[in-house]
Amino acid sequence: MLDIADIDAELHRIAHRRAVLPENAELSRLAEQLQTQRDEAIRAQIAAEDLLRESRRLDNEINSMSMREAKDNQQLAAGNLPAKALTELEHEVAGLIRRRSNLEDEMLEVMEQQEAVSADEQRASAMTAHTQRLIDDATARREVALAEIAEAEAAAQTKRDALLEHADAALMAIYDRQTKAGRVGAGLLRAGRCGGCRMEFDRGLLGRIAATPADEVVRCDECGAILVRTNESGLTR
Repeated sequence: MLDIADIDAELHRIAHRRAVLPENAELSRLAEQLQTQRDEAIRAQIAAEDLLRESRRLDNEINSMSMREAKDNQQLAAGNLPAKALTELEHEVAGLIRRRSNLEDEMLEVMEQQEAVSADEQRASAMTAHTQRLIDDATARREVALAEIAEAEAAAQTKRDALLEHADAALMAIYDRQTKAGRVGAGLLRAGRCGGCRMEFDRGLLGRIAATPADEVVRCDECGAILVRTNESGLTR
């Protein structure tokens, strides 16, 4: 019975080890980090697309202004327009030049922004790739750890199954009810103390336990564990 209890304790430790693998927390943290970096990459990509559209718009306007300016300059060079028309055309050309200059300044600003956003994109891409490598590494380490845990669990379960073949069915029924309730199934009674809950028994209780036949089940009044009696139990008749 104690051997089964020891194996169950080992299985509990194995399950706890599986639940608290450091790689689990590491992967959770890295997953959040990766999502944040992907969001940053998407924002940088959207900004780059917006700037590209703005750049194309400005480029089209500048080209349109340049074409109108060239056409007007040709008319001015021909000199075959009335004086009033020439004056108006000169004003129009001057306005086109100012407008084109402003657009070119805007284009320079957009180009500077594009350089900054491009750097953001490259940085986000590099950080995302780095985090993904960390995730792959942590995943591989977790798989190795899980394989080791599964091997230890299978070995312990095999030992338990072998012990169950020779265990008393009625005794195991009591034991199973205990463990299913989340309590210790069995404990060694040593020096008058329960091995399940560590409660120390008084002399009166130890006397009653000592008087109980060896083939009868004795349980701890505090935790309900089956008490395994040995020469070290501290019982006197």
